[in-house]
Amino acid sequence: MSQFRETADKALKMLRTLPRVQIGNIRPNPQSKQNDKRGRAQHGGDKHGAGNKGSGQRQNFMRLGYETGNTPFYMRFPYEPYYKGHHLRRQYPPISLLQLQVMIDTDRIDVSQPIDLSTLCNTGLLSIDPATKEFGFQLTDEGADKFKAKINIEVQHAKESVIAAIERNGGVIRTAYYDPKSLHALKNPKKWLEKGVPIPKRMLPPQDAISYYTSAENRGYLADPEEISKQRLVLAQKYGYELPKIEDDPQYEMLTSSKDPRQLFYGLEPGWVINLKDQCIIKSKGYKSSV
Repeated sequence: MSQFRETADKALKMLRTLPRVQIGNIRPNPQSKQNDKRGRAQHGGDKHGAGNKGSGQRQNFMRLGYETGNTPFYMRFPYEPYYKGHHLRRQYPPISLLQLQVMIDTDRIDVSQPIDLSTLCNTGLLSIDPATKEFGFQLTDEGADKFKAKINIEVQHAKESVIAAIERNGGVIRTAYYDPKSLHALKNPKKWLEKGVPIPKRMLPPQDAISYYTSAENRGYLADPEEISKQRLVLAQKYGYELPKIEDDPQYEMLTSSKDPRQLFYGLEPGWVINLKDQCIIKSKGYKSSV
């Protein structure tokens, strides 16, 4: 009984020394209150670990190559001359002779008609983006020994071995330049013609491309036809094959058909307006093709 009284006295003594119970000295029960903020650092979690201000806080990804205010990678190293103007160079996505033969065998390309950039894009397997400096296709020699088709094709770049592989089968190849506005029309002709605007004129090549497209060795579309005939014979002698006579070919008209240097589509002249809905053509008298 005496032990109980001593304990009670101690408790009463402690209560006398403690301050009165007030709102300021009341504490919640342990673990009864959860902190709803997350993160850490000087902002107390209100930034959710994304930092303070700037694009990083707003959770939009920084552009490719951005180094958060530091000196960029390409400026920390010495200047290399071969990088000059790299963002302005024309690009030509490759298409091999093997791919071309497969598309012909699977009836994605009709060899009874001339093949140009719009024909390749309409296959659904190839596409170009003029916004990224893509100016057409270059034909590569992969599968040259398996290529057997006789075609009339127009590309933007081709090597000598590719030209030999096509002419060995009795075909015709031509390299031609298209400006960005013309490329937009050629890569999706239906979408362009639905606008109801006149067909634009194709611009001539820039100064640094004139030498390529006027060369008979490259089968440029601005080259002299007589020089091209001579170079066809020279290439046949170089690669050791007998050059077929196009004049005796039953598809002579198709093989020799070509566009005017200012023309975009076969059979359609610049300035014409194509009405796909009414299926009619509004012709302009301001331009006459030379072909």
